[in-house]
Amino acid sequence: MAIVALIGAGGKMGCRITDNLQKTSYDMKYVEVSDRGLEQLRQRGLSATSQTEAVQSADAVILAVPDVVIGQVSHEIVPIMKPGAMLIVLDPAAAYMGHLPPRGDVVYFVAHPCHPPIFNDETEPAARRDYFGGIHAKQAVVCALMQGPEADYEAGESIVRAMYAPVMRIHRITVEQMAILEPTMAETIGAAAAMFLRQAMEEAVRRGVPSEAARDFMLGHLQIELAIAFGEASNPFSDACLVAMEYGRRYWLKEGWERLFDPDSVREQIEVMLHPAKLNADKG
Repeated sequence: MAIVALIGAGGKMGCRITDNLQKTSYDMKYVEVSDRGLEQLRQRGLSATSQTEAVQSADAVILAVPDVVIGQVSHEIVPIMKPGAMLIVLDPAAAYMGHLPPRGDVVYFVAHPCHPPIFNDETEPAARRDYFGGIHAKQAVVCALMQGPEADYEAGESIVRAMYAPVMRIHRITVEQMAILEPTMAETIGAAAAMFLRQAMEEAVRRGVPSEAARDFMLGHLQIELAIAFGEASNPFSDACLVAMEYGRRYWLKEGWERLFDPDSVREQIEVMLHPAKLNADKG
């Protein structure tokens, strides 16, 4: 039975992982220091183990901590991990930026959930409203073996499949590819575009459209538009819509946006995410 230490077990992401991994056969060691996190563990009938004790005995250590402290925490725990043990981080940022400490005899594994897709086959109400995943709705996951023997990939994937359950499929990619997906594709562009759409709806309301009508119109149109764009629907965009799309792109889509995917830009995006004050400094 593998021993798994979960750092940040009572936090937002930690609780999701705790709820899933306590159902498995892994010998779990839960590490938490905040009062709120400790209370979350107590509510689940669980107690915390000291970080040193948990890490020194673990075959795998999961860092369920904010991105901005992964570098600091990893430097505290990696030196005391067993040779051959695995460190699992849940976001590519720190790994991509070289913030994990050098140690050749431990395994570095990176995993991130894709979250339940918009187009799915869920029928139960609870699954349909599990937007984040890891509770009721099936989701895909991306994984990368950053450092360590190839034979260890399967062990890492097994832990990831359990902690993000229910999982429909796992994609093996590289850390560099994962950084392209997040932050660049999913957040720098995707999340920004989502909030732009929200602001467009709010502007329609500001100009007199009833809010419920604007919301229904926006969300309904987004469903069919995304279905067409991503090949889920058989019908194409209408000729008039194609003209409107081109007009819109010329007005609000900045030329050269593809440069956000260049390696230097990806690194800059992550650097700003890890040091948010730099965003306002750059604007100034």
